[in-house]
Amino acid sequence: EANTTRFIVDDLQPAIDAARIATAAFVNADADGLVFLRNASSGVASVLRSIEHTLKPGDELLTTAQDYNAIRQMLEFTADRHDARVVVAPTPFPIDSQSQVTESILESTSDRTRLAVIDHITSPTGLVFPIDQIVSSLEPEIPVVVDGAHGPGQVRVDLRELGASWYTGNLHKWTCAPKGSAFLHTRSDRIEDTVPMVISHGRNAPIPEGRSRYWALFDWPGTDDMSQWLVVPDALRVVGSIEPGGWPALMKRNHELALTARDLLCQSIGVDRPAPDEMIGAMAAIPLGDGDGDDPGGELSPLMFELLADGFETIVMIWPAWPSQLLRVSAAAYNTVEEYQALANRLKDRLG
Repeated sequence: EANTTRFIVDDLQPAIDAARIATAAFVNADADGLVFLRNASSGVASVLRSIEHTLKPGDELLTTAQDYNAIRQMLEFTADRHDARVVVAPTPFPIDSQSQVTESILESTSDRTRLAVIDHITSPTGLVFPIDQIVSSLEPEIPVVVDGAHGPGQVRVDLRELGASWYTGNLHKWTCAPKGSAFLHTRSDRIEDTVPMVISHGRNAPIPEGRSRYWALFDWPGTDDMSQWLVVPDALRVVGSIEPGGWPALMKRNHELALTARDLLCQSIGVDRPAPDEMIGAMAAIPLGDGDGDDPGGELSPLMFELLADGFETIVMIWPAWPSQLLRVSAAAYNTVEEYQALANRLKDRLG
């Protein structure tokens, strides 16, 4: 801001490129396919904009019963505009094995499936889907966009190994970059046909040798604050230095803490573990039973606001529908076992 013109003309693009290279290295991706966005929802929206002109009446967009509501609304909106339809693969919770997810998704495909939008880690239940199995089973016949909103920094992400057509992930969650930090990675054969939601100067700007139209389209969406993208390398470095073993050690520590938290909470309210350990990252969800009274509407249970007033910042969702309630806890570097024990004691008192 001290010299805005110089920053935009001289400094911004090299800084975006440096952040792009650091982020690509973090998720083992080709930097040629990586661009920044404000959030993972924008990534899915960009993919839908890129493919919707190919949709015909009767075509199908596939998702699962544990998708994020905002993404479901994008899919429904897109399908409605083209007389297509959204197919929802049933995915149970509680769940016994990863194979239940993969099998349900495959059984829900047809010769009309044009795109699958699959969570890496689900928002309502915190389950880590077997995304490698899912992608390899669907691609290349059915292109997949992986909604990795909760992926980077919570679990290992290796996009070269994964091979999905698109992967979009947030960096403001588990890597602790500022809000407004997210990325979309596009596989090389899809780059030419992938465009952002906002078409700006990049569509007809001169492209210097060694650069791409894809980068130009996404790197400048218009006048905005891109500073949150530029500090991503710092966030990756600082958070990754918390544990002596770096990011692998930090993710392992958070995973083990999440399992401990889940076990404490399940024991306190007398419910079985709802998912196998391999489907847990650094979040865990526990069914709480039915809520009291009439349907409050929305997605959040009144119990959540009781807990928030007591100092417990956690999520209690109405899922899949009232009166069912689902508690989801997260385990980050700043959390301790004692915090989850206090929450377990509070829930035991509240739920009897």
